[in-house]
Amino acid sequence: MTRLAALFLFAAALLPAQPFRWTREQMIHYTPENPFERFADGRPKVPDALLEKVKGLSVEEAWGILRAKGYIHQHAGSGFQILHPGTKLVGRAVTAQYLPTRPDLGKVLAADAKQQGLPSTENQKVIDLLQLRDVPVIDLMGPAPGHNFGGDNLHAAIYGATKTGAVVDGTVRDLEGLFEMPTQVYYREGHPAAVSGVAVIGINIPVKIGEAIVMPGDIVLGDRTGIMFIPPQLVQEIVEKAELTHIHDEWTKAKFLTGKYKASDLYPSPTIPALKQEYEAYVKQRLGKK
Repeated sequence: MTRLAALFLFAAALLPAQPFRWTREQMIHYTPENPFERFADGRPKVPDALLEKVKGLSVEEAWGILRAKGYIHQHAGSGFQILHPGTKLVGRAVTAQYLPTRPDLGKVLAADAKQQGLPSTENQKVIDLLQLRDVPVIDLMGPAPGHNFGGDNLHAAIYGATKTGAVVDGTVRDLEGLFEMPTQVYYREGHPAAVSGVAVIGINIPVKIGEAIVMPGDIVLGDRTGIMFIPPQLVQEIVEKAELTHIHDEWTKAKFLTGKYKASDLYPSPTIPALKQEYEAYVKQRLGKK
């Protein structure tokens, strides 16, 4: 089945009053492993306190656990540029799928938007839905003139609503202005063209970003390595295992920086009995500070 055919199968299942968007019941049906509360539309709502802990993770720490669980298409990195390298991007995914415009379909979409009181401009249809700690994750089919998800004005609106940023598999405008803002944006290319020749075909449905499959409510974790999309049901486990990894790494790096040890003495774990005992005591001490 082609990607386009799959999208229209999703659309065909939706109620007439909400074209191209899952109902609350459908959202719950397609995210059955979510252990947390949900937004009114059914989107998983990973707790704020857990999101704060995710900010301490790296993409690498999530990678291994996700792959071990069979989630092998959760990372997008190749070809993305980062507005502020070194700044993390963490939040709950709000997904949107764009397609090239087609006159007959465009008329129907415009009429539906008017009936539902949605903005007529494509990007605002997504941006107006955003809440605190959301991250818009936008499939604009890669970079091309018109495959644009906003410039400095609209990204100011996004940051004002979410205090996070965005992931754009397409272009952004006004990079000079964007660079001065606190938002974090992953994007394919900068381009001066505004959005044109495309239409929002789905909101809060599964999308493909690079090689990653993203579900609404996934946790977005972006760092210098790229972007990881973490299913809600795995966030707690990844955070807990990462704490032990952090303790291990800080002890190991501190020892290496003394210049007294060979790589094989300490990595991946201490091989000298005295060092092993010292490491185990350090772990207990660090965990005891919780």
